[in-house]
Amino acid sequence: MPHIIDGKAVSQKIKSEIKAEVDLLKGGAGRVPGLAVVIAGDDPASKIYVKNKISGCAEVGFFSVHKEFDGNVSKSTLIETVSELNADENIDGILVQLPLPKGLNPDEILPFIDVKKDVDGLSAYQQGLLLQGNPDLISCTPNGVIELLKSANIEIAGKNAVVIGRSNMVGKPMAMLLLRENATVTICHSKTKDLKNTVSKADIVVAAIGRARFVTADMIKEGAVVIDVGMNRVDGKLCGDVDYENVKEKAAAITPVPGGVGPMTITMLLKNTLESFKKKNNLL
Repeated sequence: MPHIIDGKAVSQKIKSEIKAEVDLLKGGAGRVPGLAVVIAGDDPASKIYVKNKISGCAEVGFFSVHKEFDGNVSKSTLIETVSELNADENIDGILVQLPLPKGLNPDEILPFIDVKKDVDGLSAYQQGLLLQGNPDLISCTPNGVIELLKSANIEIAGKNAVVIGRSNMVGKPMAMLLLRENATVTICHSKTKDLKNTVSKADIVVAAIGRARFVTADMIKEGAVVIDVGMNRVDGKLCGDVDYENVKEKAAAITPVPGGVGPMTITMLLKNTLESFKKKNNLL
């Protein structure tokens, strides 16, 4: 039987550590860390994510601000909102929930977030630091994956790792983090030739392609570690990018969906907000 990597348990442990640190630090700063979430439109999944982020803040003792707009909000209004949050001394992290409504380009809004408050780690500045091997605020989901691997005592150095997906949010920073841990990394995508052959050689597979049950058992070698970043809904039920039931029979370790990588994304967002708070208040 494979080791099922429990993202909920790892997430809860880290949140407990964050809460304990907040309790110790708030006296020195005279306040607690603050996270602002901006959401536009009525996407049901986004609303759930935002609700979970706000409850996560409450759980660890953070201050949170929730700015909600309908789908007709203008680009200028969102930029103005971000600018106001940049100037707010009680806010250490700003997150603009994606996807934005049709007609709004995130590339025209996200760059207005103060890079020191970019707790999603998506700015060119933060991703540039990661590329240089000197990360500051690391993209939350990839950082969560590394935490899960380490929590399961999985050796990364020297292993062949394949990342399926090349998005700026997950695929590219995931590859950089694995490289930083001394893995040999291959990024696969829609134009990759003989994808099955490439994936079948991997010791560690990270699936982040956004296609339900795309990674099948015949693509995975015996004893590989499989991390499923995907979040898809099929027949009203959540599933990942990995055919979990069949792949787990070959994997040495695997993350489930839900309950694997998902809980870690919000937890790493909270961790980044705490780091921003500490730097701002010279508490490092």
